[in-house]
Amino acid sequence: MKKLLVICLTALVTTAGFGQSKPAKTIENLKAGIKGETTASAKYAAFAKKAADEGKKQIAKLFEAASKAESIHAANHSKVLEGMGEKMETITPKFEVKSTAENLKAAIDGENYEVTKMYPQFMADAKDENVEKAQRTFRWASETEKKHFQLYTDALAALTSGTENTLPVSYAVCPICGNTYDNAKAEPNCSFCGTPKARYIVF
Repeated sequence: MKKLLVICLTALVTTAGFGQSKPAKTIENLKAGIKGETTASAKYAAFAKKAADEGKKQIAKLFEAASKAESIHAANHSKVLEGMGEKMETITPKFEVKSTAENLKAAIDGENYEVTKMYPQFMADAKDENVEKAQRTFRWASETEKKHFQLYTDALAALTSGTENTLPVSYAVCPICGNTYDNAKAEPNCSFCGTPKARYIVF
């Protein structure tokens, strides 16, 4: 009887094990997110250099801050992926650097895609597959990209109208979630993750 009970329990555990599967969509989305954020970080760093070369210092600072935020998003996505026992392949970012006006337009298009299509789908998939940590890192990235979209839109409008002097003179980035602020309007604690202002990275 004992032997039969052990066999039954073993079979039950084995069957339960086979019933468990990794969240395939979320894993795929994390990898896509890492690739996208890593590329964006490198691209914005290059855009910052171009803006500085063109004498557009305030826009250069915006690109520098955004580049850092994107690298934080990539790191957060990577941490979740590695926690699931998965590895990310090597990434070689590919992008073009044009004039600062063109670079801002490209940045606006990229952020718009992320906030209207990419991250909403990623968050929905993570919710369906019950991957809470992925939901959080996708949400942090998505909310930050909404702010980047607006900052880039304002920067392009100022550049077009010749009112660049009205743009923020410095930016603050939360080191935990990548939330990005006009430094003059930075909150005492990050509105996304609660990190205190003293820890923000200022550009």
